[in-house]
Amino acid sequence: MSSNKLTTGIYLAIATAIISGFSNFINKIAVTSIKPPLLFTAEKNAFVAVLIIGFLIATLKWKKLKELKRKEVLYLLSIGVIGGAIPFYLFFTGLSQIPAINAVLINKTMFIWVAILALPFLKEKISKLQVLAVILIFAANFLIGGFTKLQFSTGELMVFAATLFWAAENILAKKILPKVDPDILVAARMGIGSLLLLGASAIVSPQALSKGLIMTQSQWLWMGITVVFLLGYVMTWYRALRLAPATVVSAILVSATLVTNILSAIFIMHVWTIDMVMQVMLTFIALLMFWFIAKVKIPKYSLNSVNK
Repeated sequence: MSSNKLTTGIYLAIATAIISGFSNFINKIAVTSIKPPLLFTAEKNAFVAVLIIGFLIATLKWKKLKELKRKEVLYLLSIGVIGGAIPFYLFFTGLSQIPAINAVLINKTMFIWVAILALPFLKEKISKLQVLAVILIFAANFLIGGFTKLQFSTGELMVFAATLFWAAENILAKKILPKVDPDILVAARMGIGSLLLLGASAIVSPQALSKGLIMTQSQWLWMGITVVFLLGYVMTWYRALRLAPATVVSAILVSATLVTNILSAIFIMHVWTIDMVMQVMLTFIALLMFWFIAKVKIPKYSLNSVNK
């Protein structure tokens, strides 16, 4: 893997984290406007699927579907289920039962499980500097405040299970991305996932599903904004994952919380504390470390990944 590709992948991962941070902030507002949360997620994912499929048709990328081999199709189907459906159901159902801060911190452990899976399946090596950068980002997230302790409740276990599914998706996507266009992967993830989520919504709340498209002008506005952010997230994320190690991308995405907290401090709490300043500093230092690894340490920390 060349230094230029890795650097571009890191920049894309940072862009994904920024989009994710904005998306999390907007979703906090939108999810209170459009209920139930599972139906909101299903519809949002379905709209993204429609947009990306339209993009594939407009750019003629849909023709690449004819080139897919059976193994690649199986990977796409697996990602649709493992990444686009099951974890969304688990996460949002669990989130409705536990404090948001607990869900956030459980979900942010994803890079740990990605790193564990990446070693045997992707042959990725993690340097000591990467480990230090990850520790700094995770420490920054603990400065959010409001976290007490884990109860190992049903809700927390559901969020943890969702996190494991998304970690597995990182590995599957990394394996298939060298052979499949990222936008086709996005279409499979969002298309298959949204169909399954809509099916789950029909079972859990059939009355809500029947009224799902009957929304006010304000609700349509929030839906449109969240759809744009989600589309930007998945398109930049898969491109980052194609160029950079899964361990690096998943670790950088943890910094999305910083963006969400800054937006909350400015627009909701109207307060800027010393903890927030420390969070900004720790995250910034960690991101500089990742950039330093890409620019200076690439020969020493080269990876025997599928991208080689």
